[in-house]
Amino acid sequence: MTVSAYLIEGQGRTILVDGGGGGINGWGGRLHASLAAANVNPLAIDQILLTHAHPDHIGGLVGALPSAPQFPNAEIVMHDAEFAFWTDDANLNQAPDPVKPFFHAARTVFEAYGARRRTVSAGQVAPGIEIEHLPGHTPGHSGYRIDGGGASLLIWGDIVHYPDIQVSRPEVTIAFDADPQAAAGTRRKMLERVSATGQLVAGMHLNFPGFARLSKQGQSFEIRHEPWSAELI
Repeated sequence: MTVSAYLIEGQGRTILVDGGGGGINGWGGRLHASLAAANVNPLAIDQILLTHAHPDHIGGLVGALPSAPQFPNAEIVMHDAEFAFWTDDANLNQAPDPVKPFFHAARTVFEAYGARRRTVSAGQVAPGIEIEHLPGHTPGHSGYRIDGGGASLLIWGDIVHYPDIQVSRPEVTIAFDADPQAAAGTRRKMLERVSATGQLVAGMHLNFPGFARLSKQGQSFEIRHEPWSAELI
């Protein structure tokens, strides 16, 4: 499974969308080397937009000392429902034992960023960037739509985990879905929308380089991964 994060630069801002897995359980771990290769100083990142708080999306946001944020100048933003879900002790206590570490990881990140943490329910989170609530995978799972210059990109988080399967069969869910039925419903809704509009999408588990367009084929859908292009950098 591909695990990606996205960097947005423009209008004097340097924004990270998710933080990768940080090497936790073998997920990711190359975020900081990739930023260095792109000549991006972690201190320059001023905002982190979270699609949700699963470990493969937040693991790179704290270091060996969990209380130390890897991006100390960044504000971390997420949907209200996402923060509420992971910080609710009743949810933690009811969670299966294998899932409990997910709660502890999320809380560690939330605490590390402390006062530099903001939750929202809708609207713009930065100029030209709007949050879209896409629940199912987690209660506050969200995407971020970037509009400008007559073009639009939707970073849709975990709408799909295995694009070669779930695009053609959107009813297929994954064990990590908090609400599988809602996740499948949200996925079909989004596939219908982006295939009708031709909107460019990005997702943390799309095949490299992580951008695609979709089309509808009968009652199913087809994905066409965008080739690597300097225009995407």
